[in-house]
Amino acid sequence: MAVLKPFKAWRPQPEFADKVACVPYDVINTSEAKEMAAGNPTSFLHVIRPEIDLPSGISIYKDEVYQKGKENLKSLLDSEVFTQEEQEALYIYRLTMNGRSQTGIFGCVSVVDYNNDIILKHEKTRPDKENDRTRHIITQQAHAEPVMLTFRDSENISTYMSAFTGDHDPVYDIQTDDGISHTIWKVEEASDLIEAFGKIPKIYVADGHHRCASAARAAKESAEKNADHNGSEEYNYFPAVLFPTDQLEILAYNRIVLSIPDDFLKQLSERFQVKKNAQPVPEEKGTVAFYVNDNWYSIHFKDQDHSDPTTSLDISKLQKRVLEPILGIKDQRTDPNIDFVGGIRGTDELEKLVDNGEAALGISLYPTSINELMDVSDAGLLMPPKSTWFEPKLRSGLLVHTF
Repeated sequence: MAVLKPFKAWRPQPEFADKVACVPYDVINTSEAKEMAAGNPTSFLHVIRPEIDLPSGISIYKDEVYQKGKENLKSLLDSEVFTQEEQEALYIYRLTMNGRSQTGIFGCVSVVDYNNDIILKHEKTRPDKENDRTRHIITQQAHAEPVMLTFRDSENISTYMSAFTGDHDPVYDIQTDDGISHTIWKVEEASDLIEAFGKIPKIYVADGHHRCASAARAAKESAEKNADHNGSEEYNYFPAVLFPTDQLEILAYNRIVLSIPDDFLKQLSERFQVKKNAQPVPEEKGTVAFYVNDNWYSIHFKDQDHSDPTTSLDISKLQKRVLEPILGIKDQRTDPNIDFVGGIRGTDELEKLVDNGEAALGISLYPTSINELMDVSDAGLLMPPKSTWFEPKLRSGLLVHTF
């Protein structure tokens, strides 16, 4: 059963919260991070993207980058900006975007649960990204960013959160530049929540596979260096926000292809019935839309392959029937001819990238469902890379876990 642990969070004083909070490290690149943090020395981007404070062009894997992140974190924690809780606590975190809210529990989960598949994965990690985040965690002696997990709410945790937030004032209630509201309540007496999560058999990784894997690796390395290791050390836990499945919304994770054959549409029409002037955003599962030559085309996968939970995914069918046989893309994770565009950017972004020559083809998909994600995880299988895009994103820097 799932372990949920309160922790002594480092958090910004309320008057600094909106300036500290930043987007996760993996949704922006270095230049975007540098622009976002410009003129704001308290931005948590200086911790999770420390290369922005070093000479332009430096590799993000240089020793100086990891050391700079450590220095930046220490500087923030030692300043008037941050304070550390005197007692362990859990938190309730609510995100509101476009009038829609989702509410989850912010606490620490166990690397033992991750290693023993109580926390289930659905995506394979990339070694370079996993190595990078592991080094940041070990160098900083901190888990600077939470992951997003989800669970089937069989213990009335949603009811608890609703009652608690109605009766208590939040410690933070901020709105970020993208119009998303972030509201956080502190739960000092957390025994009811700990007991409830202790009855939940499985938790699922929604967003943050690399941070989960890196936390587990960092814990293993820390244990190996600690002659008195007993399993209770803080490095054995990492921060997460756990949302009931019915509160999450998954957007499509779209694709661009940089180069395509001249006869791509001809080859596509030989395999499928192709509709011209199609809707850019597919309206049903099984439909995929392609942007090429200033127009949208769509196909529909008519047959339903249910041999296992992964084969029924639209992205699996796209891979098997279009990407590999027509475009020669055998592994989306490593092939340089394909790239990924989060659904929050919309199909306008696909059109822009194709129209300005940065890509030859835009691919718009129907979103993977939360039930599909859990079915794949329950079966011990993995989805193709970049199958899900969760929005809104958690903010980093509001609650930091050190060890």
